[in-house]
Amino acid sequence: MSATRQRRGGKPLKRVTARRAERRTIVVFCEGSKSEPAYVNGVRRLPGVTANTAMTIVVDPIQGTPVTLVEAAIRKSQDDEVDECWCLFDVEWPLNHPRLAEAVDLATRNGIHLAISNPCFELWLLLHHQDWSRFENTDVVERASRALEKRKGKSIDAAFYLPHRQEAVRRAVVLEQRHSRSGTTLPDDNPSSGMHKFLAAVERPR
Repeated sequence: MSATRQRRGGKPLKRVTARRAERRTIVVFCEGSKSEPAYVNGVRRLPGVTANTAMTIVVDPIQGTPVTLVEAAIRKSQDDEVDECWCLFDVEWPLNHPRLAEAVDLATRNGIHLAISNPCFELWLLLHHQDWSRFENTDVVERASRALEKRKGKSIDAAFYLPHRQEAVRRAVVLEQRHSRSGTTLPDDNPSSGMHKFLAAVERPR
């Protein structure tokens, strides 16, 4: 089939291909239905991200396990129009999500990127405004996050966090290095968040 075949509207396919190469397509699978999508939506609207990335957010409709989220990402990654798939989920200490190790292994074997927060995504939010080095339960971290923003529920204002995201990155990297030195791995790497890897991926120039 000729590369110059006309689509409806008279645009050659080769022009469509060239245009797509200018922006990478990333699909983000979120375990949570409020805080994570609100944050990612804020990231998506950043000028540097908008210029380089077409980002789609998929919220887990059944609020299942990390394994089900990774399986959905694997199916989506088969789409030739998708460059990267990311899964954002929590450990949920002390009642850890089941099959965490299986989810990580499945993602690794299938090229799915992960941003795991331990004990929960709210730890990542806290790191935008303060240091946090204590091993804590999910409930404690969630309460601290709500108090910081003075909110009652899970819904967040991304603008409260995004201007400070590089501070969160720095603090998350410090925690990651601390766990690396001590040999602490998932699910015992509390506190930690891989969200800094997600930001590095979506904000890097094409």
